[in-house]
Amino acid sequence: MPKSEPFETHTQQYEDWFVTNRFAYRSELLAVKKLLPATGWGIEIGVGSGLFAQPLGIDWGVEPSVKMRTLAVQRRIRTIGGSAEMLPLKSAQFDFSLMVTTVCFLDDVEQSFRETNRILKPGGSFIIGFIDKNSPLGELYRQYQQQNVFYRVATFYSTEEILSYLKKSNFSNFQFTQTIFHNLSDIHQVEPVKDGYGQGSFVVIRGEKK
Repeated sequence: MPKSEPFETHTQQYEDWFVTNRFAYRSELLAVKKLLPATGWGIEIGVGSGLFAQPLGIDWGVEPSVKMRTLAVQRRIRTIGGSAEMLPLKSAQFDFSLMVTTVCFLDDVEQSFRETNRILKPGGSFIIGFIDKNSPLGELYRQYQQQNVFYRVATFYSTEEILSYLKKSNFSNFQFTQTIFHNLSDIHQVEPVKDGYGQGSFVVIRGEKK
């Protein structure tokens, strides 16, 4: 089952994080936007409350949490109940799909990526943003994982591990951006967005369906 219970129970705490860490949030948005296709029909998998889909202009989302879906609808996202492992969507339907800070809550990463591949048109793009487990922020999250109501059920991955899953799921032609180069408490302005990975804690990968 999707690890959605914390998001049902601590919905406001989730929303508050993006207010408290507004500069980190804006930095992540910019890193995603840099790799997001300028045109086409897209969907966010694990859309949450719509905090990425809405400002990025994505109209559709899939989300297992009822409370999160309610908030996403309020943000004018057309939201479908369901999990990444079994998307309730037709094959070859979308030009691109987005997944942000969702991969660590999946029960089966490879199956989820294969499902994402299935719903994309030939040559479609999959954009995934996540905290690299080997980055400074990733290591901090893992160190205090059991004290965080959300991350205690999470499994963190390195960029190399995500790449491996993407390749197994028939994606190729990868592009990378990265941001978040300081501790969250030290971020008082929008962080730069750089190409590649290995420095920033938040990494975005764009792959294409073969």
